[in-house]
Amino acid sequence: MATSRLLAPSSSRSRFKTVLWILLGLTALFVFITSEVLLVTDYPMYHAYRLQVIADRQLLIPHTLAGILALWIGPINFSSRIRQRYLKLHRVLGRIYVISVFVGAATGVALAAGRPGFPGTCGQAAAWVICTTAAFITARNRQIVVHRQWMARSYAVTFTFVSSRVLNLVPAYWSHLGDTLSAVGVIAFTLASILIVDLGLNWHEFTTRRG
Repeated sequence: MATSRLLAPSSSRSRFKTVLWILLGLTALFVFITSEVLLVTDYPMYHAYRLQVIADRQLLIPHTLAGILALWIGPINFSSRIRQRYLKLHRVLGRIYVISVFVGAATGVALAAGRPGFPGTCGQAAAWVICTTAAFITARNRQIVVHRQWMARSYAVTFTFVSSRVLNLVPAYWSHLGDTLSAVGVIAFTLASILIVDLGLNWHEFTTRRG
């Protein structure tokens, strides 16, 4: 009985993590197909955006590669099994993740410079760098629990590069969202992602009353 009670929460968390990663993976696949593939085919609604992408390719290529690296490393380093069995790999990938975030943030700001979306991109980049730096420092200080919390926040910001593109196929969203609202939308997605993670991290405290 005691053993089953101890195993149940762990089993529930494991199932939740599996479902969560599947949902995030399906979301990333959907965005890749509906956004990136359509850019290659010169989808009419994305024509102007496609020309902009081609013009910005010198900054966009390292920005995209850094973002993809961060997206891929996240699920690997969040895996308890991989972390326990291959701690050295976990640390190496963690350093690559940090570098990827800094490269992605810097190139993102450079891409947005002189454009209406610049404030929103700066806010997103700042949140990304701050959360990742906090995760790195707490790891170096061996504050592992706090490190994992900051990494969850950092990856939430990383995933906004996917989640903020989910509505791209909706014409009203793509064509009528002004520059100001677009910048506000980026900041809103970023803050909402961090808030959702914090709610998840503190869910036990919200749902359990101390005796």
